[in-house]
Formats: sequence, structure tokens, C-alpha cells
Amino acid sequence: MPIEKVAAELDRIVSPDAEIKELADGFGGDMGPAEGPLWWKEGGYLLFSDIHNNRRMKWDPTGSLTVFREPTDRANGLTRDSQGRLLACEHNTRRVTRLEPDGSITVVANSYRGRRLNRPNDVVVKSDGNIYFTDPGFPTPGLDLDFNGVFQVTPDLGTITLVVWDFSRPNGLAFSPDETVLYINDTRRRHIRAFDLEPNGMPLIASDRVYCDLNGDRPGNPDGMKVDTEGNVYCGGSGGIWVMDPSGKHLGTLVHGAPGTTNMAWGGDDWKTLYFTTRHTLGSIQMNIPGISVPAP
Repeated sequence: MPIEKVAAELDRIVSPDAEIKELADGFGGDMGPAEGPLWWKEGGYLLFSDIHNNRRMKWDPTGSLTVFREPTDRANGLTRDSQGRLLACEHNTRRVTRLEPDGSITVVANSYRGRRLNRPNDVVVKSDGNIYFTDPGFPTPGLDLDFNGVFQVTPDLGTITLVVWDFSRPNGLAFSPDETVLYINDTRRRHIRAFDLEPNGMPLIASDRVYCDLNGDRPGNPDGMKVDTEGNVYCGGSGGIWVMDPSGKHLGTLVHGAPGTTNMAWGGDDWKTLYFTTRHTLGSIQMNIPGISVPAP
């Protein structure tokens, strides 16, 4: 599939002849797609969620594909905290959890002011240990919260704070390399918003702006999102994976051929491989600039 160049700057980020590979397929279904890819550096493998089939898959560069964990409470987004522990957004239980080294599960968040969360979707961790996650779902019948929020949880898990509350469907989120900006996309509105962060990690609401509009005439909505070490942002949009510079300028699209991109992860020894999931497949493309790495022990 082609790499569509919108601006000349794209050539420095990805080679024009870089191959977009399909690595595996057969995932997803009515209960959810393939999602949440996460590179496990010390093991040299990739984990990702198969939401419909209620399992977590493991893929490695030899092509080996196995079930890593089953069931997973239909987990979606995955990441690691500052100590390298796995965090997961669980749909069935409507909570964010942490997998401890001994195999036990710690609940990071499952309620806000006494009301259960909607359906946590994606999660990121700041270098200071603060955890941020999106919680779409409203107005699905039977949910307790009457809004779709973005939350912050302190490193000691003692405090959960609603930091943004006016999204139609908050989904992917990511930090700029210096962690002064938090990007959050809105699947329904098909755009990415950016917030400057205060020293305590709270988004400065007065700084709220639309970073990029990802509308177009081809399938694909904003979902998972990643940033490289130079501040370029990668997000699913119309036609494939959009690449945007730090100002929000659309530089080009990585066209993988599937109807939509559900999430992405940086990986490989040099963190230059961009792995991505679609509704039913896992794919990758080699980039020229490394992505922001995920913590490991």
C-alpha cells in the first residue's frame, strides 16, 4: 500500500518506499477489534488486545503468534507504568487495572465520586507516575456517569481527578516528548485536541485547542495515538495513519488498506518500528525517527 506524501517533510520521517506489512489477521468481531499494541522490550515481543475474543495476544519478530492471557475482561488499551508494570483498560469490569510482578491484579480506578466508570478505553503514564485514561461510553444505557471524561490517577492510586469532561468520545491520548502537552482525540468529532499541562500535570483548560482535524472522504476515525521523539504525532484518520508535525500540519498518510486504524505502538530494538492494529489485523512499518519508548524494569 502507498505512503501518501502531503508535505516534503514526510521524507525525513519515513522512506517513500517503506513497506507497510500485514503481520497477522483473524482478530476482532462484534464485541470489539484488535487493539492496544504494546512492545515488551526486555522480551522482544508485542502484546495486543483481541477484544472480541477476550484474549491478549503475543507476537514476536519470528512470526510466532500465541495467546498470552485469556480471559482479559475484554481489555482494550495497554501500557506500562514507571516501574514497567502492565496497565490495562477493561471493558467488562469498567476499570483500569495493574498487573503486579507476582501475577496479582491491582485496581487503578473503577469509579468516580461513588459512580462506576463508563468503559475505560486507553491509558498513558507520565514519567512522574501519574496515570491518565479516557472513559467513553455515555449515553450507552446502564452506565452510571452522564459524561465522557478523561481522568488522572496519582501514582499512589489515592486520588482520581476528572481533568476534561466535554468530549463526545475521548479515545487515544499521548504526551509531547517533553510532557508539556497532552493530546487527546475525539473519535466522533474526528479531531485531536491539545492541552498545555500545568506543573502538577493538570491540563490547562484555557489552552484547549484543536490540534488537527482528521476528517476526509475515506474510512478511518481517530483512535489510538502515538508521538515520536521529535514531537510528530501519529493517529488513525481518513484513509490510514496520519502523520502530523508538532504544529498539527498534516505531512502525509500511511495507507495500510484496512477501513480504520485502532491503535499503535513503537517497538523494536531501536523503537523505530511503528506497529498498528486495525479491526482485524496487526501490521507494521519501519520509520526513520524513533518513537517515545515505554518504561521497562
